[in-house]
Amino acid sequence: MIAFVRGEVAALTLTSAVLEVGGIGLELMCTPNTLATLRVGANATLPTSMVVREDSLTVFGFLDDDEKQVFELVQTASGVGPKVAQAMVAVLSPDDLRAAVAGEDVKTLTRVPGIGQKGAQRIILELKDRIGAPTGPRLAGQAPRPGQPWRDQVHQGLVGLGWSAKEADKAVDAVADEAGATPDIPALLRAALRTLSRA
Repeated sequence: MIAFVRGEVAALTLTSAVLEVGGIGLELMCTPNTLATLRVGANATLPTSMVVREDSLTVFGFLDDDEKQVFELVQTASGVGPKVAQAMVAVLSPDDLRAAVAGEDVKTLTRVPGIGQKGAQRIILELKDRIGAPTGPRLAGQAPRPGQPWRDQVHQGLVGLGWSAKEADKAVDAVADEAGATPDIPALLRAALRTLSRA
């Protein structure tokens, strides 16, 4: 198994990052949150999970070990494959996911593309005793910052994913009403990506 990858970011797409490791470009499938932290030409270390299928070998990259562990755990639930698991960690933070399962919050789980009412109930039933309780804020540095700095962070994330500065400006303006007093950067980035995909 490949536990983590460290190397220079060679390329970024909407769904993946290519890290150069020992002269080899390794493509990692990543969530928008993870991609927003990467810059082409910069070095990065990402925890990874390798999924082997008959016809493919896919490596998923994560923001931190907590996200990776949740990704691997949710796949133990019936009907949850790597794509749905990745969608879960893209839409919900590990703690949001733990809180939803512990609180039997079907509505929150069905916000994830690919999970319906029955699927959410099955996930709750199968994971409730194993997923654990929310652990609180992960890192002080990841707490949303007050004021307007969120605009720069979301803008940089979109440009890093390949959108033009002009497109990023429009998307940031489109989600400005959702920012509130304490902006949730990952949520705003996801909302901005949705507006761009609709455009």
